[in-house]
Amino acid sequence: SIGGRTEIMKVFITRRIPQEGMKILSQAGVCKVSLWDSDEPVPRVELLKGVEGAHGLLCLLSDKIDTEVLDAAGPNLKVISTLSVGFDHMAMDEIKKRGVRVGYTPDVLTDATAELTVALLLATARRLPEGVVEVKNGGWSTWKPLWLCGYGLSGSTVGVIGLGRIGMAIARRLNPFGVKRLLYSGRTAKSYAAEVEGEYVPLDTLVSESDFVVVSCALTPETQGLCNKDFFSKMKNTAVFINTSRGAVVNQEDLYQALSSGQIACAGLDVTTPEPLPTDHPLLTLKNCVVLPHIGSATYSTRGIMAELSANNLLAGLQGTDMPSELKF
Repeated sequence: SIGGRTEIMKVFITRRIPQEGMKILSQAGVCKVSLWDSDEPVPRVELLKGVEGAHGLLCLLSDKIDTEVLDAAGPNLKVISTLSVGFDHMAMDEIKKRGVRVGYTPDVLTDATAELTVALLLATARRLPEGVVEVKNGGWSTWKPLWLCGYGLSGSTVGVIGLGRIGMAIARRLNPFGVKRLLYSGRTAKSYAAEVEGEYVPLDTLVSESDFVVVSCALTPETQGLCNKDFFSKMKNTAVFINTSRGAVVNQEDLYQALSSGQIACAGLDVTTPEPLPTDHPLLTLKNCVVLPHIGSATYSTRGIMAELSANNLLAGLQGTDMPSELKF
C-alpha cells in the first residue's frame, strides 16, 4: 500500500485443496501460503509445526483444531476457515475465547449432499449393491418373485432427524416419490417445513412410525450416540436407516446388533467412526448394510466451489472484512 507497509500474512493449509481455492489465495497478494502438500491428512506433529505464527488456517474436518493447535499458532491467529459445513472438529469455545473468526461452507454443498442421501437411500432400500454382486458372481438365474425385494418410497412415512438446510433439501427431493407422511424432529419446529408438509413430532414418534429414518442433524453433545439400542428397538423391523450426518451420532455396535438380528431391515451410511472404517469392521460383513466413504459433497463442481468459498472466507478474516460465510457463535 502506498505510504504504508503491507504485512504479508502467513497462512497454513492442512491439505491439498481444489485448484480454485489455491488460485484465489495466490492471486490475492496478501498472504504467504504454506501447504501440507498431500492428499493424506497432515500428521499431528506437522500440523503443530505448520500453524506456528500463522495468521490464518485453512483446515478440513479430519483436522482436530483444539487448544494445543491454537496455542501452537499463537496470538497472530485471526481466522480459521474450514472446508466443511460441520464444525464438530473444532474447539469452538476456545476459539471464541481467543476472538478468532471462523469461516465454513454451508449452502454450497447442500444439493450435492441431499442428492447423495437420496441415492444412498434408494440403493440401500432397493438392494442395489447386492444386485450388482449377484450379477457378477452368477447368482442371477431365473426371475423369482421375491428375489432381491426391497422397500419403496411410494405411500411411505419418512422421518428426518434434523430439518436444517440439508434435511430440508432431502425432504424436497423425496416428496415427489409419493411419500405419504413426512415427519421431522429437532430442537424446534420449522416454519419452512410447511413447504414439504412436514409434521413436527417427538423423536420417539418419528422412530416408531417411519418406514425410512434419515439422520441429517449436526453432531453435538445431545446428538452423540443418539441412535443406540433403545432407538433401534423402537424402529419397525421393515424400516430403513440412513445416516449422512456424522458417524458419532450412531452407536455402531448397537446398529450391528439391530441389523444382524433383523430388528431393522437395512442401513445406509455415508459416515462412520472412525473414518476410514477398518476393512474388518463387523458392519462390512452384513449384506443389509451399505457403507460409503463419506462422499456426500463429492461432485467436481461442489468441491471446487467449497474451495473457493473457504479461500474467500480466509482472505476476509485476514483483512478484517465481511466473510461470505462466517460462523456466528
